[in-house]
Amino acid sequence: MTQLLTRLYLVRHGETEENVAGILQGHLPGTLTARGRKQVAALRESLTPSHFDAILSSDLKRAADTAEILNEGLHLPLTLTPLLRERDWGGLTGCPYKQARVDQFPADVESLEAMFERAGRFLRFAWDNYAGQRVLVVTHGLYARCIQAVHGGLTLRDVPRMENTEVRLIEMKNAPVQVDRGVEGPDVVSAN
Repeated sequence: MTQLLTRLYLVRHGETEENVAGILQGHLPGTLTARGRKQVAALRESLTPSHFDAILSSDLKRAADTAEILNEGLHLPLTLTPLLRERDWGGLTGCPYKQARVDQFPADVESLEAMFERAGRFLRFAWDNYAGQRVLVVTHGLYARCIQAVHGGLTLRDVPRMENTEVRLIEMKNAPVQVDRGVEGPDVVSAN
């Protein structure tokens, strides 16, 4: 029996005005800077259209704009999904990073456990709908790290930060499975 290999190419969106200003964007739409658009165009030029089957993207504007610019040269099916949104920073949304550094986040901030659970649901969605395919996945820095941590059975601290338009590959050989690992590690890991 042939084993399916699903390849997810995680892409962090291009630089935004909010990145430059040091603002926690969370679920804000975000606006790509001129530099951010150039970053995405350069990435697009480096991609081979026949190498991918589809694009999945966060439905937040900064990621959706990144996906649309990438797709100008690729002409792939494009699906926007809230499963790929950045962390919901609740009442901290729009705050400068320095002001948001607190010992205890407000109750309306999406917990790491909730982010890991959502990342597990995304991996399951990708497997169920794109098994055996090569998919560009346009998302956000922190959330892309969550996806990588869940897939690799790691903590968030184990996954390095991503730069704007950086690409990282996840290869799934099996369907993701639920595993209870507690607060220190992911709620969901891949069976790979």
